[in-house]
Amino acid sequence: MSNKISYKVRGLDCAEEVAVLKRAVGDLDGVENLDFDVINGRMSVTYDSASTNSDAIVDAVNSSGMEAVPWEEAKGREGEETFWRRHGRLIMTVASGVLLACGVISHWWIHGSLLDALLSGHGKEGHVFPRISILFYVGSIVTGAWYVAPRALAAARRLRPDMHLLMIVAVIGAAVIGEWFEAGTVAFLFSLSLMLEQWSVSRARNAISSLLDLSPVKARHICPTDGDIEEKPVEDVPVGATVIVRPGEKIPLDGEVVEGSSSINQAPITGESAPVKKGTGDEVFAGTINGEGAFKFRATKAAADTTLARIIHMVEEAQSRRAASEQWIEKFARYYTPAMMALALAFAVFPPLIFSLPWSIWLYRGLVILVIACPCALVISTPVSVVSGLAAAARNGVLIKGGIFLEKAGLLRCLAMDKTGTLTLGHPEVQEVIPFDDHTEQEILQRAAALEANSEHPMARAVLRKAEDEGIYPESATDFQAVKGKGAQAVLDGRNFWIGSHRLMEEQGGESREIHEKVEQLEDAGHTVVALGNDQHVCGLLTVADPLRDDARTAMETLKASGIEKLMMVTGDNEGTARAVARAAGVDEYRSELLPEDKVTEVEKLIAEYESVGMIGDGVNDAPAMATSGFGVAMGAMGTDVAIETADVALMSDELPKLTWLINHSRRTLRTIKQNVIFALGLKAVFIILAFFGLATLWMAIAADMGASLVVIFNGLRLLRQS
Repeated sequence: MSNKISYKVRGLDCAEEVAVLKRAVGDLDGVENLDFDVINGRMSVTYDSASTNSDAIVDAVNSSGMEAVPWEEAKGREGEETFWRRHGRLIMTVASGVLLACGVISHWWIHGSLLDALLSGHGKEGHVFPRISILFYVGSIVTGAWYVAPRALAAARRLRPDMHLLMIVAVIGAAVIGEWFEAGTVAFLFSLSLMLEQWSVSRARNAISSLLDLSPVKARHICPTDGDIEEKPVEDVPVGATVIVRPGEKIPLDGEVVEGSSSINQAPITGESAPVKKGTGDEVFAGTINGEGAFKFRATKAAADTTLARIIHMVEEAQSRRAASEQWIEKFARYYTPAMMALALAFAVFPPLIFSLPWSIWLYRGLVILVIACPCALVISTPVSVVSGLAAAARNGVLIKGGIFLEKAGLLRCLAMDKTGTLTLGHPEVQEVIPFDDHTEQEILQRAAALEANSEHPMARAVLRKAEDEGIYPESATDFQAVKGKGAQAVLDGRNFWIGSHRLMEEQGGESREIHEKVEQLEDAGHTVVALGNDQHVCGLLTVADPLRDDARTAMETLKASGIEKLMMVTGDNEGTARAVARAAGVDEYRSELLPEDKVTEVEKLIAEYESVGMIGDGVNDAPAMATSGFGVAMGAMGTDVAIETADVALMSDELPKLTWLINHSRRTLRTIKQNVIFALGLKAVFIILAFFGLATLWMAIAADMGASLVVIFNGLRLLRQS
């Protein structure tokens, strides 16, 4: 039986540790799959409970020099961590720096020259370190390597060299050849580098965690038994409870307004700049901010199921769906570290053996190579950039389900898009009711509403709204059947009726020349025609129009300007309506009267021509085409569970320009990743050359490596400020 459990892994701050854990835990019998979230320090393990158990997994992690605690248990202990666990690394790093400074000062004091203390051992024959200075340097080494040595020993036992082993070997080597100052400097600077790296990763983690702060922890609801107002944690407020929200407060749960009205700032979730008016019957969402009015709403979802909760869950999961660049870096680092150790060994051994050059000089240069070989800047650069990109997108109302999709957005060359709800508002309204054969408008509306009562299609909703506005209530239909992509049929008053598209009307028969010409005329004017008929004839027509979004044409223009080569509308609507909307929106091409499988075919054709293709739709009817494209985007997904689940990217608001923002944001992220990788590798190459000519010292190498780590981290964190 397969189980899945997540662990908080203390010490999991870098992709280098991911490789270590994959070897330590992945080799256990029964382990089926491993997922890692470096930013949150989480490891998820899927395993066969018949072959292994949680204790064995924890032991395997602990043997690597890290520490694993079950995730829920770790979260429960967050406020109970000891002082040492919270501040131990800082204390030891500060101690290492102080002892190093004491070593230099005492050395300077005794020898009378600061330069002599800093350059001790560099070709100075007969130089003697003061014993007190050596004691200070040894203290600096021990405290600086306090958190590094256990990991290095674990790597040595596994015969799998990593950055911790590289540093310990470099420190020991420097001490052996009498470079006490350099040994202490390397230990201190590496400890400082790891501490700063941990801090920067925590900052990216906090960017994700800040989403949790959007929703208040308590809500005031009216007790159904006595009518008193009670303030409870949101987790304890039942679905269906009436919740009170005052001006300026955050809305604690998803719900439907039952009394009062106000303007709601939905920017924390959707990124919309302007507040949205809400009144009786409108939906409100947890984490959004109430404006000037007080109102009551009925809670429609539990705290764990709100739209905000789902967004947070999706963002957390997204970090395990790694981008292609992350996967490449991990593979590269797998071979890079052993290769650099081999190069360092060659530096230290071959010149003395082959050319009889001084051993001490070339051993020192080999140690410099070991230090600069540390892959930390390289492996941390990509995940920090990706997580920063995901967090910035979430803040802007763009929910991306993984680094892989964040990268894909910037590579898109073609976009296919549905019409209804994407280019149009998705709220079609009935414009005309045209009866035939002595039927009345009221009769057509009544029967159409009865047939559409079981459908969630926007056209059906429009018919039902029109009937309600006219005071017409649908009769009960039996034997209801949906006709895929075309309409529906059912029995009314013992007689078969059907409702649907022009195509369905043609299949059912009974379409006269007069009706055909009327339909074509309406479709050419941009109306969608819904036909109603029975087993003998066509009873009447309903025309429906769906207004184009105000920003649709501008969005298409900016998408073209951003480099998208083709914009194609794919719709199940009729030719006339499709042509009118396509012309108004400014898309390059359109395909009309498509069934869901036809949309898949069209997307496949686009993939054959453009390779990188995205599909934008509502996340339900367009799901097959979205899945085929490999990059599905759901429009206006806030509050729509199916859309959030189906798409790879969900635009939480109804703003098409967010798509252009996403593409540009993806390209910024890709540029940042490339900058980081090139900088990290370039700096290492420069120091290898400097080391060969004896122009680089150990402390310079570790300072450069620490500087490189900080540069790539802060370069990645810049993405958090994108808006």
